[in-house]
Amino acid sequence: MNLKMSPRKDGTINKMIRKAVLQIGAPALLAFVALNAYLAINHLRQMQKIAALTLQSSLIQTDISSVLRDLTDMETGQRGYLLTANDSYLQPYTDAKNRIATDFAGLRSGLTNRAERERSQESELESLASSKQTEMERSINLRQQGYRRRAFKVVDSNEGTEYMDRARGLLSSLSLAESSSFARLDNERNAGLKKAFVETIFANLGLLVLTAGLFALVRYHAKTLEREAAESRQALVVRDSQLERLTSALTNQARSKTSAIEANADLLLQNYGGFLPRQGHEYAEQIKEAAAQMEQLRQDLVGSPASNGDEKAA
Repeated sequence: MNLKMSPRKDGTINKMIRKAVLQIGAPALLAFVALNAYLAINHLRQMQKIAALTLQSSLIQTDISSVLRDLTDMETGQRGYLLTANDSYLQPYTDAKNRIATDFAGLRSGLTNRAERERSQESELESLASSKQTEMERSINLRQQGYRRRAFKVVDSNEGTEYMDRARGLLSSLSLAESSSFARLDNERNAGLKKAFVETIFANLGLLVLTAGLFALVRYHAKTLEREAAESRQALVVRDSQLERLTSALTNQARSKTSAIEANADLLLQNYGGFLPRQGHEYAEQIKEAAAQMEQLRQDLVGSPASNGDEKAA
């Protein structure tokens, strides 16, 4: 059993395969372009999100530092005034007192999306700051009223120191949590950039390979079509030549037959015309006329100027 396929059938199958690959390859190329764009947009969004979270963490750290500075300035102004009774030493205290509410509002807003523990620490910190401020105002009021000893007694009770130590501890804990968050975001950013780089490289490489493959396939398909067209033209030329030879042979054969019929009809009339009955004579004339008509029809079909040549030869 012969399993070999004919070259023509094999070429048809290859042509169908090329067309199928082209029909699949073009959408695949578009899909790769869309995938590449999606990856780029997705990575950009992730980087923007991480950048926003990093900025938020930096702002929280700034608010933590501002609150610590406010408490420190208030405590510094308090002690300076208690020692000197000079109102100019209260300026840091007054400035910090005016700022601290705004700084706490910024810190509270920044910690809105943080864990419950950090929000609780911020709330406790505000309570401690309020208690510390009350303690400082009490000592300052006593000093302003001339009760220096009683004012220093409030300071010596270490109530304010305890408030400050606990406040610094809470601020340190919040700052450490934000530092950890910042480090985590930085790691995520670096990992995201690395992932984006790798995915972009592979996506662009796949896009390049697919584009090059499709381009090569299109060129090969075009060259194959040109070759097949050339082969078809050559086959048509060969078939035209064969058809022309066949037509020539058939027309020559038909010409020889009609000529023989016409010549035999002439000979019949010339040699035996006197012996033929009138009806036989008419039949011979009809045969001769039919042969002439067939020859004219042949010449009309092939466009042969044989009649003119025959006339010139005669």
